[in-house]
Amino acid sequence: MSEATDVDLDFVRLGETGIQTSELQFGTWRFGKETEEGNVEIDEERAHELLDTYDEAGGRYIDTADVYGGGDSERWIGDWLTDRDRERYTIASKIYWQIRDGDPNSRGTNRKNIRHRIDALLDRLDTDYVDVLYIHRWDDQTPTREMMKTLNGLVEDGTVHYLGASTLRPNAWKVAKANEIARENGWEPFTVSQPRYNLVDREIEGDYLEMTRSYGMAVCPWSPLGQGFLTGKYSREDGLTGESRAAESSQFEDAYLTDENFQVHDELDAVADEVGATPAQTALAWLMHRDGVSAPIVGARTIEQLEENLAAATVDLSNEQVDRLTEAKGGPYAGL
Repeated sequence: MSEATDVDLDFVRLGETGIQTSELQFGTWRFGKETEEGNVEIDEERAHELLDTYDEAGGRYIDTADVYGGGDSERWIGDWLTDRDRERYTIASKIYWQIRDGDPNSRGTNRKNIRHRIDALLDRLDTDYVDVLYIHRWDDQTPTREMMKTLNGLVEDGTVHYLGASTLRPNAWKVAKANEIARENGWEPFTVSQPRYNLVDREIEGDYLEMTRSYGMAVCPWSPLGQGFLTGKYSREDGLTGESRAAESSQFEDAYLTDENFQVHDELDAVADEVGATPAQTALAWLMHRDGVSAPIVGARTIEQLEENLAAATVDLSNEQVDRLTEAKGGPYAGL
């Protein structure tokens, strides 16, 4: 396996925008996250060590959200950026989830909430702007025109550079409607998308990917390793004996520990052996070869996990190997 010190991440264009950023981005959703036992998965010291590791590999694209760690993720990123050149980094954050009990206006994409949330997250990040602002979910309670006009205002005043839509696979038509409203009014459209996408979670193949391609939107997948399933820590024989907390969930078992998915993993293991990489690196490399995918989001609890994931950038897959992995899922996904 390649060492992280041998990795020098390339820059890629973010969809059809004018910005270029790292081919792998670093996700910080575990920063400050409390476990059921009340422990913090990644504290500030470890968070800064992980950011240092990513930075040393040439990483410049950092993904967060205003609810990660109750705001600690943004605060810790802001603190880490203090002694660095902010302009060298692409910072993405997200807004949506309710932040005040008993206040329905502190949730969603209404004008009041968006304007309050952008000020608060910029303060935590200690920056004047974010490069990408995502809506974390779709808000059916707010008119699309109100949302897009408000988001456009953030772009016009310079607090946001690009707009993104996260986790909206069933709502491809809603994103398209929003972009058409923006186009009709000369407003900024959504130019970045952040869906779940990996070798076994292929539900965006079809209408959603066709929509993103039609609008030239960047696709920046989260959960590129299927909540750990594609790392090889689970087996048909042992089932839920993996280290991931997801293994404690029957929902995880039903979604991932299926014969169909293990057949995909068999092909993944075979290709990984051929290229001398780990299953995780090979699964990430497959995503990086997919049309329209700009920068998969990798996360990690430890330096070693992050180094392994970043080394996926050094894995070279042939067209034949990409096709084998693509077709391993079978059914409607084969050949897409």
